[in-house]
Amino acid sequence: MRIMKKLIIFDMDGVLVDACDWHRISLNQALIDVCGFEISLEEHYKTFNGIPTKKKLELLLEDGKINKNLIPKIEKQKQENTILCIEKYAKVRQEKIDLINYLKNEGIFVGCYTNSIRKTAEMMLEKTGVLSLLDFLITNQDVKNPKPHPEGYLLCLEKLNFKKEECIIIEDSPKGVEAAKKSGIPYKVVKSPDEVNLNLIKEIL
Repeated sequence: MRIMKKLIIFDMDGVLVDACDWHRISLNQALIDVCGFEISLEEHYKTFNGIPTKKKLELLLEDGKINKNLIPKIEKQKQENTILCIEKYAKVRQEKIDLINYLKNEGIFVGCYTNSIRKTAEMMLEKTGVLSLLDFLITNQDVKNPKPHPEGYLLCLEKLNFKKEECIIIEDSPKGVEAAKKSGIPYKVVKSPDEVNLNLIKEIL
């Protein structure tokens, strides 16, 4: 017997919002301005895609590519750059609004768990048009261990007291997929936000 899903948990970047490049561009510009170098596209997708800025900077520090005393300046500049990107590129995605409204009308709860910080996550989701439709939003500031650790996804279950088999996660990045897999919650992998539409959800349900 197929179990009816009661909660769908969306990742944000690359799933609800087409913002993966915004984070990459924002950090690279900060690194260029402060340190005079940038992360290559190949290295970004191999190592850095889908992890929080803080973790990215820790990895760069371990590799000797940045100085510890420059980290606060890089973080500040990256945050300012991200906000500028959101204001410039973010737009209402009607298909996401229709998708979440459909789920709510079916009695399904909808959450979002992202490795982004709350301020930029709320800005992105608000400009996409879905922030007010979500039942909850969990960011990397709400957990001790961000993705690829499963803590955030398990916290999603705790919020609404659902069993793992009653939920499904929608993810795109390798780090997010790893977190979903480790959580034991069923998950669906997508390649881009364009795949995340009513047809996909009806297929899953």
